[in-house]
Amino acid sequence: MTELNLTSEKSQESSKKVMASYGTGKFLVEFFSAAFGALVFKYYETNMGLDPLLSTVGFVIYSLWNAINDPLVGHFTIRPTRFAKKWGRRFPWIVGGGSIWVFTLLLIFFVPGSISSNPEQNQIWLLLWMIFTTCTHDTFFSIWELNYQSLFPDKFRGQKIRSAAAGIATVIGVFGIAIGSILPTFIIDYDDNQSFVINALIFTVVGIIFFFLMLPGVREDPDMIARYLEENAKMKEEKQKQEPFFKQMKEVFKQKNFMAFVLLYFFYQCTTLSMTASVHYLGDYVLPGEASDTTIIFAGMLVGALISVPLWIFISKKIRSNQKSLILSAMVIIVSLLAMTFVSDYNGYTITVFLFGLGFGGFWFLITPAMADVIDEIVVKTGKRNDGIYMGFRAFFGRIAFAVQAITFGIVHKLTNFINEPSVKQPPEAIIGIRLHLSFIPMFFLIIGVIIFWKMNDLNPEKVSKIKKQLEEMKL
Repeated sequence: MTELNLTSEKSQESSKKVMASYGTGKFLVEFFSAAFGALVFKYYETNMGLDPLLSTVGFVIYSLWNAINDPLVGHFTIRPTRFAKKWGRRFPWIVGGGSIWVFTLLLIFFVPGSISSNPEQNQIWLLLWMIFTTCTHDTFFSIWELNYQSLFPDKFRGQKIRSAAAGIATVIGVFGIAIGSILPTFIIDYDDNQSFVINALIFTVVGIIFFFLMLPGVREDPDMIARYLEENAKMKEEKQKQEPFFKQMKEVFKQKNFMAFVLLYFFYQCTTLSMTASVHYLGDYVLPGEASDTTIIFAGMLVGALISVPLWIFISKKIRSNQKSLILSAMVIIVSLLAMTFVSDYNGYTITVFLFGLGFGGFWFLITPAMADVIDEIVVKTGKRNDGIYMGFRAFFGRIAFAVQAITFGIVHKLTNFINEPSVKQPPEAIIGIRLHLSFIPMFFLIIGVIIFWKMNDLNPEKVSKIKKQLEEMKL
């Protein structure tokens, strides 16, 4: 290993504060994603009165933009900026995108009075507002998040460091998804549209605080900047031009282990989005009580996820394979969803969501180091660290999952005669539909993802070790 890398790893290993600061970015991702995934579709469908099919159309358009936008952002942010020499390759994008993104959730729920006062006559305008605000939210999220995720393989380069950083980030991130899920249950009244706006305002304030806490952890150290500038200078000397976008996309499809990873990630996202977005439908239409009563269900997931972190750290060390451990965590999620299909009260849902949290915490802990292993293999194969395009492609699949969730809800609600009004008595078939997109359908998604990943992925511990040695030799 080079002296440069040894110095970098030693400083990272001793700096838990840097890892914790980096981990607050995970809090932001999960905090806002929990609110977005669980509330936006329901808010427009039931509170704003947007027709279920139009709500589905809006979410599909958002997801398509989301999917197209992410690889494009990954492609364009590869290019050096005038700030690169001082601040590095990714830090300026993280600051620029994130500082705007934290305000955009408020825009989604702040529907102009001229539209919201008469939604039946303003269906198209309501749809356009939904599309405009959700796409704006995603554009700045992509600029921030893709560069934030791309930072991990370069900033935390040793296996021990990656495990420590991922573990810290997982604990912080679990609090993000838990608070992002639980906080709205104390603020939102399903019958009060203004409560959704107040909730978004509180999320914005919290987001600003955590954005500033994140900044020290995403600063690029001198070693990272030097490596990037050296690589960029070498490319200029060799007169290498950045490959066209579609050529890069074609190369992505050739990476078998990467495709296995993103397909599993896609079905995992379909699973978690469908389950978590269904909980508020469960609380509003299936179980008796107020919105705050769903707090115990989300709390079950928090406890399960937090308890699971040391367990999955132990398991991953024993198995010595991030890829196999990832499959095991997905299997725990599948078992919890199967159990969820047989329960019908708060206690039953709390216990099964707790089991879901055990698997979710493991998957969430393992996904970053597993992705880093995949990226390392690609770097060795290509001789370049173009992480952004691959993170963008991963995000492409993750965002398409929003469309799958919306289409699933739209079809199920239409077929089961769902009434798109808050706090009304639903017909029995609509209740069955809600239970289906809460547990059985998400379980089916993840089973497909696990089978694909198990068949395609071949990153075993020996291969990963060999790749890391090659990276050291290549000084990448």
